[in-house]
Amino acid sequence: MKYSFLSWHTLIVLLCCNTSLVAQKILWEKSVGGKHSEHLLDAIPTADYGFILAGSSLSSKSGSIAGTNQGDLDYWIWKMDEQGGMVWQKSFGGDGMDLLQKVKATPDGGWILAGTTTSKKSGDKTQEGFGLEDIWIIKLDATGNQEWQQTFGGVGQDYLKTIVPTTDGYLIGATSSSDAVKDANGKAENSFGNVDYWILKINSKGKIQWQKTFGGVYADHLTEILPNAEGYLVAGYSNSPDNGNKSQKQRGMSDYWLIQLNEEGNPLWQKVIGGDKEDQLKSVVKTKDQGFLLLGNSDSGSSFDKTASNQKETDFWLVKIDAEANILWQENLAFTFRDVAVSVSESQDGTILLSGYGLPSKSQSKGEGVHDYLLCKLKPNGEEMWRRVIGSNGQEKLVKTIETRDGGYVLAGTSNGSASGNKQSQSQANDFWIVKLLDEQKDKTPKIPLEAFPNPTSGYTNVIVNFNIHQATCEVYDLSGRLVLTQKVADKTVPVYLGNLPYGIYLIEVRTKENQGSVKVVKK
Repeated sequence: MKYSFLSWHTLIVLLCCNTSLVAQKILWEKSVGGKHSEHLLDAIPTADYGFILAGSSLSSKSGSIAGTNQGDLDYWIWKMDEQGGMVWQKSFGGDGMDLLQKVKATPDGGWILAGTTTSKKSGDKTQEGFGLEDIWIIKLDATGNQEWQQTFGGVGQDYLKTIVPTTDGYLIGATSSSDAVKDANGKAENSFGNVDYWILKINSKGKIQWQKTFGGVYADHLTEILPNAEGYLVAGYSNSPDNGNKSQKQRGMSDYWLIQLNEEGNPLWQKVIGGDKEDQLKSVVKTKDQGFLLLGNSDSGSSFDKTASNQKETDFWLVKIDAEANILWQENLAFTFRDVAVSVSESQDGTILLSGYGLPSKSQSKGEGVHDYLLCKLKPNGEEMWRRVIGSNGQEKLVKTIETRDGGYVLAGTSNGSASGNKQSQSQANDFWIVKLLDEQKDKTPKIPLEAFPNPTSGYTNVIVNFNIHQATCEVYDLSGRLVLTQKVADKTVPVYLGNLPYGIYLIEVRTKENQGSVKVVKK
């Protein structure tokens, strides 16, 4: 946070758009890292009101780091409880650079880790690479133990962008500048241009079922893949004209580019949305009405599909579309000289949360919100409700904003700032910086004593205990009341394996001297 940062224009906007800004107070903040640099790249909420933080680390056994670094940057995953305390951590790496860019919960109660690697077969990496950069996938069970790993790639550079669990496996989205290579895990098609969309469908054990490449003659950057009624919506941005297998004409220097695929990966339709300059799609979310919110960076004026000119060098551009990609409404929002959008989400009440971080002007190094976390709340129609700037005297790069089960928000990113501004924790270098905001205007959802996710399950279910677990026991009963399983309780998330039991309904009970709870789980 820079202390002379509020211009009169911004101050007037803040005062006019919301007097409830003070209602979003900081509940806690944490810095997590070691002696060297850590870079947070993803964060997701967990059913036990905590969070999974995913990124990469250069550190060995220092500060918050328990593991030994294998080479360059290693995958580093950190499980955090609702108060910001550590539950567990894991690291994986080879002899090169390993960027853990995505983590997702899996239907069996485990986790899938996905990123980009330059490592050969070494350290924790069990397969050789293909090119300069490859995709590295690791599957963990509910207890954090590795089940399998796979490396995918071509002869050039392949960069992970997203991974999506499906009913029978996973869909991987990447950007690729590679040509084909003859291998079971290799890229099957040559690139169309400098950078293309590359999509792989793998089964539950990591074997490729099909793959597709989409692109034009220049650079096409995939951002996200979202399941929908027709199959999958693939979203990113493109600066290619209508060539290769891109059917839509270019608007400006780069445009939002959407491709609707069926379940087999075949394209059904394409759509380009953009103005006369650069529009880069950074985050996409499916909405309750089966449409989508598209958030990106824009320096376009009012032109083509864009109805409002940007206010500064680069602004947030939010576009609401229906299921067929027709534009319903759009908003242009400015915070700093150059805004970098990172995340959009829809709340249960239909309100919209936008976030990002600020960069300095090309001609100036300081200013309002520069190198700070940026947060903005909108009504369902796009009207602004409030905004918030959070930072220190250093450089902050926000990666993800999560709306938590208790009605608050978690802002997760990287910071090298000292204790200053909104930051009380001290960074040793670049560290993960997590900020928990409490929204005092939102109703709080009471906790259920015992919950289970996933439910139904064919294997693991994670039992969430929302009371003190001192000397707790976990027992599983069938519908006849027969005790079929006893489980130790080591923390408030108890992975219970039902895979060896017959199909049916089971009652899981957790008891202490002071508390008890039960939940029914369907074994399918």
